[in-house]
Amino acid sequence: MISPRYSPSETEHKWYSYWMENKYFHSEPDKREPYCIIIPPPNVTGVLHMGHMLNNTIQDILIRKARMDGKNACWVPGTDHASIATEAKVVKMLREQGIKKGDLSREKFLEHAWEWKVKYGGIILEQLKKLGASCDWERTAFTMDETRSDAVIKVFVDLYRKNKLYRGKRMVNWDPEAKTVLSNEEVIYGLEQSKLYFVRYQVADTNEFISIATTRPETIPGDTAVAVHPDDPRYAHLKGAKVIVPVIGRIIPLIQDDYVDIEFGTGALKVTPAHDVNDYEIGKRHDLAVVDVFNEDGTMSEEAGIYAGEDRFIVRKKFVKDLRDAGHIDKEEDYQNNVGRSERTNSVVEPRLSLQWYVDMKALAGPASEAVANDEVSFFPKNQKNIYRHWMDNIKDWCISRQLWWGHRIPAYYYQEDVFIAETFEEAFIMAREKYPAIAPNDLKQDEDVLDTWFSSWLWPISVFDGFRDRKELDYYYPTSVLVTGWDIIFLWVARMVMAGYEWEGKRPFKDVYFTGMVRDKQRRKMSKQLGNSPDALQLITEFGADGVRFGMMSCSPAGGDLLFDEKLCEQGRNFSNKLWNALRLVDGWESDQKAPLNDADALAFEWMQQKLTSLASDVDKNFKEYRLSEALMSIYNFVWTDFCSWYLEMVKPAYETPISHQAKTNTIVLFSQLCSLMHPFMPFITEEIWHALRERTKGEDCILSSYPKAGHFNQAVIDRVEQAKDIITGIRDIRNKNAIKMKDELEVFMVKSSRSVALLDQKGWADICVKLGNLKNIAITTDENTKGIGFISGTEKCIIVIEQVMDIDSQIEEKKKELIYQRGFVSSVEAKLNNERFMGGAPVDVVDKERAKMADGLERIRILEEDMIRLEGMKK
Repeated sequence: MISPRYSPSETEHKWYSYWMENKYFHSEPDKREPYCIIIPPPNVTGVLHMGHMLNNTIQDILIRKARMDGKNACWVPGTDHASIATEAKVVKMLREQGIKKGDLSREKFLEHAWEWKVKYGGIILEQLKKLGASCDWERTAFTMDETRSDAVIKVFVDLYRKNKLYRGKRMVNWDPEAKTVLSNEEVIYGLEQSKLYFVRYQVADTNEFISIATTRPETIPGDTAVAVHPDDPRYAHLKGAKVIVPVIGRIIPLIQDDYVDIEFGTGALKVTPAHDVNDYEIGKRHDLAVVDVFNEDGTMSEEAGIYAGEDRFIVRKKFVKDLRDAGHIDKEEDYQNNVGRSERTNSVVEPRLSLQWYVDMKALAGPASEAVANDEVSFFPKNQKNIYRHWMDNIKDWCISRQLWWGHRIPAYYYQEDVFIAETFEEAFIMAREKYPAIAPNDLKQDEDVLDTWFSSWLWPISVFDGFRDRKELDYYYPTSVLVTGWDIIFLWVARMVMAGYEWEGKRPFKDVYFTGMVRDKQRRKMSKQLGNSPDALQLITEFGADGVRFGMMSCSPAGGDLLFDEKLCEQGRNFSNKLWNALRLVDGWESDQKAPLNDADALAFEWMQQKLTSLASDVDKNFKEYRLSEALMSIYNFVWTDFCSWYLEMVKPAYETPISHQAKTNTIVLFSQLCSLMHPFMPFITEEIWHALRERTKGEDCILSSYPKAGHFNQAVIDRVEQAKDIITGIRDIRNKNAIKMKDELEVFMVKSSRSVALLDQKGWADICVKLGNLKNIAITTDENTKGIGFISGTEKCIIVIEQVMDIDSQIEEKKKELIYQRGFVSSVEAKLNNERFMGGAPVDVVDKERAKMADGLERIRILEEDMIRLEGMKK
């Protein structure tokens, strides 16, 4: 007995456990075509949010579809060690226990970090199971596990030996909260409201002042020059002069440099080499001192004098007050400027001069640029290619060292002035001893820093298959089929993976890249905890079911566009599940008669659905190839809700307490099963449940492994005939409503004779469908266009409903007039297109032919309407 209500939670637990027990998600290399997706590894610090839900729903749809297509589907899951975020979590946890990181050895801290990872690091993967993610969980990888760590170290050493990796002292992005360097891609810039201060610098030994604009007065203690343009006449007389740093009192040179913009502000620039990238370059050209006034935590250093030890932003206010009190402020203005913040901590990033490790990206970029330009790696949507190309054309070297403990420790070992790069300490010690025979093991010190998290992630398509040690699986699964990710990490991750693929495998890491949009609320705001507009992902699953949430996410997710999320969409998904469940209950409740023959109407209805399903499968196949998954889902949804539930089931539903023919019920179960297969990648749980409820299945005969409906040839004529029957039935129902004719009252309908109307009525079962759903006495051909009754048009066919009650002829004529106006407008628009030389010269022949057919049909409808109006006018006399 089928339950009257669908229970998502029971169904989800039952079928997910069943799939896992039967290892349906697991893949091993075999003779089948592989279809492989690598998951963008979520941070071990993460919990499921809307972005994860969207991204992983898309991946699951693609992998389930591939599995049903008979491919060897492999979706590799895993997590990212997330150096900055995880270390921050561990430091916070220790602080709550009264332990300071600084009081621990590196080894002890890492013990705590690994304990934290074991306890919390797998939460998000367990949450993905609730969503229905069909990952090969036996392959779960972690960017800091032994296999991935070995790959990272091996690649570092390889790049160093190829002279594509180096150590250098350069200006870097410094995160004072995390106390580490950031790559350019980890700094998020945004306009912020601040103040522009015009500060007076006195020219030494004169009463003259130079006004200089700055938004960062707290860096003034680090000024080591004032720069002007050599061609600026305002300062020509000051060549070789000295100026005094306000409040601080230090004497610094006034220099001339072409970098200075004469037109901007006062044309004078304070030069602070330690705290600005451009100032640093000016400083190198003029051999200026570098005065670093910040400590690594963003407090002021000893170089800042009386301000030492205080936070930089507190000092900003204090220093402005001191400038103002000393008469060094000319004016202040409200100002909007671009401020860089750390992607992880949101702390304002400081430029800082530091000795770090870098990858020479120009040495790796060439093949990766060409691959995307030539669509060897295809981007969806295509507009991301321009963004990618611009970044690759202007690529900067990648700073890969981080001042943290949690991560892959850099395999660089130091003794005196030398550095030895090796995969192990033992190898490095052998190298060192060759140069320094007397060296002891304790003399060789390993670099304290770890590598950027992305340095492990960029190897993901290779390292998840242990490709740097064993080629067996890599040769089978690589390159992978598609990467599904957000456009916001196109540089941080996608581009670097493409470079790594060509550097170590000589080929692309994936065939396609599908970029998802941003999940926003219905007001187009980015979802965030601060705004309180980000729903609890697990709560949504509890309330609407995993299938309902998947439907809600995908129904509003245009290819590559932002997703405007509204919980009502999940409600629509839940309602769709309930609709399917009620359809199951209806079909299950039909008694069948083994001896009753299949009638013509039921046979035609089934044939219509089979042909239309094949047509739909063609559209769905095309949408899958273009990653238009939302369009694919909505076309399936409309087909199931409207064509199957609202029309087909009504066509074949037996009369009350009357059995249906065994063949008709069997056909319906076959059709419903095909629809389950069609919907399964999108809504896996309810489709598996219905699949098994429809009839007994043999062991292993499961929806998850069923064949996905294939695109193929379909009979458009059969589809069109039944579609016209639907149109006529809708017309009859509309006239019933307008004329208050009860549904139980049988009507007589005539179709004016034409080759089309005769062909329709000659189709076996066609008239029976019209009679059943329109509740008609009969539907027949007439040669008398003036038959009394209410006329309407279906396509190009004129139909007349004979009614015995008095008709409101005037209202009928008025309706025909409105329809005539519409049809004339339609014909005019098509005619204009056909008279357009540009259209006629550029459009394909089949498109032009379709427009001509539209024109002919429109003219025929106008003719019928005009004749019908004449007929109605005659009835008034």
